[in-house]
Amino acid sequence: MRLELLALQSIQRVMADRRAIGSAKALSLFGEHAAGWLALGAAGAALDRGRRRQWLAATAGVALAHAASIAVKRAVRRPRPDHPDVEVRAATPSTLSFPSAHATSSTAAAVLLGGLAGRHATPVLLSAVVPPMALSRLVLGVHYPSDVLAGAALGAAVGAGVRSAMGLLR
Repeated sequence: MRLELLALQSIQRVMADRRAIGSAKALSLFGEHAAGWLALGAAGAALDRGRRRQWLAATAGVALAHAASIAVKRAVRRPRPDHPDVEVRAATPSTLSFPSAHATSSTAAAVLLGGLAGRHATPVLLSAVVPPMALSRLVLGVHYPSDVLAGAALGAAVGAGVRSAMGLLR
């Protein structure tokens, strides 16, 4: 835990400018309760009528990933960072930290929605969207590094499972 606290403090020191904090807050708002991802999935379903069922299944998979992260949070009950050297820069809906629901739903969205967006979209989203979302949770001081890593792993697992179970992207 000590190493994680030191890593969190270092990230907050390096990413302390207004622009970084503002970007982190915007990502946090987009990812709250997976709402941004659910809206993108709904938009895909509305715009791509030929693959509406796949878009809806993928969007349901994002919701499932978010629900899985909440279930794990309630089972583990790890408190959020609470240390005088960590600045909490955002409100959270709960005091539970592990895993990061933002990292979980963002990774699941990259796997599921990205797969529907095009052949190369998943790796692009996994590298361009997931790391900034995960980093934002640290910049805001609401998660430890292991929270976002576990959340990303959970999101990847749920996303891969849903893709396989639903036969998405045939």
